[in-house]
Amino acid sequence: MSVTTANDDTPAGPSVSHQSVPHQVNRLIFDAGQPYEKFLSRFEAVVPPMDPRLPLDCAWRHARWPGIVPEADLSRRHGFVLYWRADMAALMTADGELRPCTGYLMGNQAIAQKIYRQDPAVMLYAPLRALIYIDASDRTRFAVDQPSTVFASFADPAIARLGIGLDGQLAELLEAVGVQAGPLLQVAHVRKRFRIADTAIAGTTIQDH
Repeated sequence: MSVTTANDDTPAGPSVSHQSVPHQVNRLIFDAGQPYEKFLSRFEAVVPPMDPRLPLDCAWRHARWPGIVPEADLSRRHGFVLYWRADMAALMTADGELRPCTGYLMGNQAIAQKIYRQDPAVMLYAPLRALIYIDASDRTRFAVDQPSTVFASFADPAIARLGIGLDGQLAELLEAVGVQAGPLLQVAHVRKRFRIADTAIAGTTIQDH
C-alpha cells in the first residue's frame, strides 16, 4: 500500500493537502441456500436493531458499552447489532419489477469504540454495510466487505487485529443463520477461538491495544 501526499503552499492561494491511499478489499458474497424471506427473518433474529434510546442515554450518563449491554446479551447477538435497515428496491425508481434487496449497517459497539480511539477515520467503514438480495439466478445472497481487508488499509497493527476479530464474529454470525463462512473467514474464526482458549489457560483478560 502506498500513500501519496500533495501540497500546494504558494503565496497566491491557501494551503491544500490531501492523501490518496490505494487499498484492496475483498467483497464476500455468500449463497444463503434459503428463500429470501426466510433468510431475512433468520438474519434479523440474530442481529437485532440497537435500542434507539441508547445513544442519548450513553451521552447523558457517559457510559461505556459493557455497562449498557450485558456480555451475555452480546453473545446472544453474535456481537452485532443493526444501526440501519432499508428496503433498497422500494427506494429505487425504475420501470418493471425489481429484485428484492435489503441493506443494513451492522456493527459491534465495543470494537468500534476501540478502533475509533486509534483513528477516527475508521468510521468510514464502521458500522459494516451488508446486503441481502436475490441475484439474476434467483438465489438469495448475502454480501459484505471482509472486515479485515477494509481495516488493513489504515496500516495500524491494532486496527488490523480488531478487523481480524470482526472476521471471526462474522463467521459465527453466518454459521448461526445456516451459511458456510468459507475458507477466509474460517481462518479468522479459528484464530479467534485459539486466542480465547490461550487466554483462558493463562488466566488473563483479552485486550487489544
